[in-house]
Amino acid sequence: MERSIQKNALTNLLVLLGVGVAAFATARYANSFAGTVASVYLGLGVLVALVSGFQIRLAERERLERLDLDELARGQGRASLFETSDAETFPARQARELFEKWFVPGFTVVLFLLEGAAAWLLWKWLAPQVVGGAPRALISAGIYALCGLVLFIVGRFAVAFSRVEENRLLRPAAGYLLLGAYLCFTAAIGVGLGEAGLKTADLLIGRALVVLLGVLALETLGALILEIYRPRVKGKAVRPVYESRLVSLMGQPEGLITTAAQTLDYQFGFKVSDTWFYRFLEGALGWLILLQVGVLLLSTCVVFIDPGEQAILERFGRPVATLDPGGRLKLPWPMDRVYRYQTEQVQRFVVGQDKEEEKANSRVVLWTVGHGTEDNFLVASRALAQTVAPAEGAGETTARRRPPVSLLVVSIPVQFQITNVMAWAYTDADPAQLLRNLATHEVVKYLVSVDLAEVMARGRFAAGDALRERIQDAATARRLGVRVAFVGLEDIHPPVKVAAEYEKVISAIQTRQAKLLAANAVAIRTNTLADARAVEITNRAYANRLQRELSAVAQASLFTNQIIASQASPTVYAQRAYLSTFARSVAGARKYLVLTTNTTDVIQFDLQDKIRNDLLEGLTPPPVDKK
Repeated sequence: MERSIQKNALTNLLVLLGVGVAAFATARYANSFAGTVASVYLGLGVLVALVSGFQIRLAERERLERLDLDELARGQGRASLFETSDAETFPARQARELFEKWFVPGFTVVLFLLEGAAAWLLWKWLAPQVVGGAPRALISAGIYALCGLVLFIVGRFAVAFSRVEENRLLRPAAGYLLLGAYLCFTAAIGVGLGEAGLKTADLLIGRALVVLLGVLALETLGALILEIYRPRVKGKAVRPVYESRLVSLMGQPEGLITTAAQTLDYQFGFKVSDTWFYRFLEGALGWLILLQVGVLLLSTCVVFIDPGEQAILERFGRPVATLDPGGRLKLPWPMDRVYRYQTEQVQRFVVGQDKEEEKANSRVVLWTVGHGTEDNFLVASRALAQTVAPAEGAGETTARRRPPVSLLVVSIPVQFQITNVMAWAYTDADPAQLLRNLATHEVVKYLVSVDLAEVMARGRFAAGDALRERIQDAATARRLGVRVAFVGLEDIHPPVKVAAEYEKVISAIQTRQAKLLAANAVAIRTNTLADARAVEITNRAYANRLQRELSAVAQASLFTNQIIASQASPTVYAQRAYLSTFARSVAGARKYLVLTTNTTDVIQFDLQDKIRNDLLEGLTPPPVDKK
């Protein structure tokens, strides 16, 4: 028996090693991601089989040692040999106990580190991958199927052989044998699906296996932690800590049925597993699962395209038709696959700075406060040769010229609509990213050819139209099958880091403009007043001229009339002229009358100064009482 178990352990080790090497070589030949991950599982199984085989050897040596000592005890009755210590009497048992106490936990720690490191490295390796390619994929799939068959036959024998309690140490390697068989079959399916047109099937299977490897690492860590607090019972067989229950469960799924039956028996208090219904369910479980899989595949034969969508029907990875909204029948998955696209919906992406959600929803967004990840774009400047003043204390040679470009942070939303779904789907692997790259390229080219102040102010709408035409031309040249509906420059500003300095410049410009406007106001006021004064002086001079001319004309006319009057009555005219002149001469002088005394006339004069008329103006007489 001891030779049989050791031979079986050695067979498990050699089969795992040989199939693992063959699986790894096939994976490199076929460029199979799933095959590469499966070979890592087989490599871990080789380590587990090696340690379990060594532990089996130690257990067999202990059993043979116990048999020899029992034989001696029966033959001699009592001997001094049995009065020594256990270390001297049972060296094989002591070696086995030391191995299980120190080496097994240490190996489990190493196994956990290997599983975790392998999962992390494989995930980093698979993350940037898109699809794989397999030369002679059918040959590679056949090799994987053969490897899986060998592992399955040897694994089933090892599992059946390990069900004996004395052979329990064969279970870890047996579990990896069966798990390796299923993984090889899975790798063969992945390579076959890739050859059938499902290019990403092998990659997705590989990523799923990497996730499973990470779960195995967590299980190994949990087993290490539980081993610390496990109660020790002397003489009771202990399950090796490096033995994965998850691997055993995946390698022997029929154990789930046995566990479920035992659980039901315990819960209900009678042998549920002996009832006819349970026996029927156990016998028909496979057919029921196949029926469910069949129903699931039949459900993939019907597809409904929503309004506003168009879909592409692929058969074995090749496009065969374009589906409009409505219901359609197709072959089951994975033979036929449907890819949907929103052809009537206007889609959107942003070139440059995409606002943060909470800042984008606010009413006021200040460009002096960061509201997203900034991408700086170069913009031309009309100030091509402005000299920057040298630093204080520096020589004249340190003066430099400012470059004829500036930095600008833009947020340019681009709205587009898919017009040709076949061109959109098959022109590029990622057409949305290609369109984004084309838009970014055109934005960069456009901004370096326009002026900063112009594109930030009056030229913003014209810039949006120009960019829309440029992006549309670039997309048409690449045959993307899209219509660029709108390009807007909704958020354009200098970088936030220069906000304070830019505000100083803007403030200086505004102050200068205010002073210019104030000077213009003073100039307008002064010129207007000067023009009004000039008009006033001119009009006054014109009035004086007219007055003098009219006066001269009047005097000339008066002189002519005076000649006629003088000729008509010279005495009266002279006397009247004398009196008129005398009246005008003495009009403003005080007059005194000297009268004669030889007359009887009484003349009264009031010689008091009269009140001026301007003092009497505004006075109202007192009301008159009519009574």
